[in-house]
Amino acid sequence: MRGFCHFLPVDRRLSLHTRVGLVFTALAASLLLVLAGFWLHGARSAMHEEVEAASRVSEQWLQALAGELRELSPAVLPGRLLGIVKPLGRIRANALTVTTVDGSVLYRSPPPTYKAGRSVPGWFAALLAPQFASRSLTVGDLQLTLQPDASRSLIDAWDDLLAMAGWAVLLLAGIFVASRRALDRALRPLEQVMQALDRTGSGRFDTRLPVFATPELGRLSRAFNGMADRLTAAVNDNVHLETEREVAEQMQARLQEERKLIARELHDELAQGITAVRALAGAIVQRTGEQPALHGHAQSIVAVTGEMQDGVRNILHRLRPAAGRALVPMLEQLLNGWRQQNEGIALSSQLAPGESPLADAVAQAVIRIVQEGLTNVVRHARASRVDLRLSRQGDWLQLSLADNGQGCDGRPSPQAGCGFGLAGMQERVAALGGHLKFEKPLGGGFRLLVRLPAAAVAISVEEVA
Repeated sequence: MRGFCHFLPVDRRLSLHTRVGLVFTALAASLLLVLAGFWLHGARSAMHEEVEAASRVSEQWLQALAGELRELSPAVLPGRLLGIVKPLGRIRANALTVTTVDGSVLYRSPPPTYKAGRSVPGWFAALLAPQFASRSLTVGDLQLTLQPDASRSLIDAWDDLLAMAGWAVLLLAGIFVASRRALDRALRPLEQVMQALDRTGSGRFDTRLPVFATPELGRLSRAFNGMADRLTAAVNDNVHLETEREVAEQMQARLQEERKLIARELHDELAQGITAVRALAGAIVQRTGEQPALHGHAQSIVAVTGEMQDGVRNILHRLRPAAGRALVPMLEQLLNGWRQQNEGIALSSQLAPGESPLADAVAQAVIRIVQEGLTNVVRHARASRVDLRLSRQGDWLQLSLADNGQGCDGRPSPQAGCGFGLAGMQERVAALGGHLKFEKPLGGGFRLLVRLPAAAVAISVEEVA
């Protein structure tokens, strides 16, 4: 079946119904050709038996006739013989010829009147016509010759073949039409499947198929519905992750704003007040050298206000830390929170950004890249392990984030609900004069490699975001 379909010249532009109908029709035609071969073989054998039987009967009749005519005198014999055979014409399927001893033809049977003037194609005669030897009988001085003639039987067989060919053409046409209609009815649910795929492709993930009665199509509809359910769940998970990340970013931004506000109030109100008190105490110290009691208290006030200034300064540094100096603690806080939210994924980290301070813009970029990379691992990688490496090599900061998931090509995902995090990484790194590279390790998974100048110009987070 497969080999036959391989050699069947079917136009690829034809519909599936037409192509399958043509295959069924071609198979039926092959079967009819085999049956036609058996019929031709049987027709040739039947024709041979029929003509051979007629020839034997005719020969026996002539022998009986010859026995009766042998008693006649040579002068009377020809006339009596011709008077018997001429009214007979052709003896069944045999042509009769009466000749004298010297070869003169006294009588020859007339042409056949049955389907007179007709003949069969030469190839058909060569394929079907049996071969017969002539039969001779001597009566006195006369030679009687019987020549079997199967031409009429060949014409009958040809007419039968044409009739059967006509019926075969009608049968094949009926098979083609019936099979095409049956396939059209059986595969009609495929149109629903195509429409459902189109709707799903356009973003309507709530599309579902009914369970069809046909077992094969029923399995197809169940598989499609299962795929749609998983796709909907994946989209919801992605939206949930995106929402969580946005909420976390907003909370972090609000927290930073609150810290800045408190630091500003401390600096503008408390710090300035302490500075004023210390200045007054210093002035008293300078003018009360001759008053030991007052001079000592003034010095105490100067010392206490100095300590208060140092304390306020430390509080301001904690409230408004420079990202370049607090990179490791901020990363550890981010990683700990990620581990708590994704307990099924093992996360290992090695953070060694070096002793030299980093530009704030570089530190902010590292935090955002790690955050986006870990989010992509949860979204797309289906990984069970993630390795984070941060190191300092000269004037460059190198970041590696690798997972053992299903890999990626480094391009934005076309999956619904996903953004363009990788493209954002590239823009952020390029703005700082760094390099970004994506790799597929030999053992599988995906690796993100980032190289940033440690002393990059401090660009605001909004400019590189």
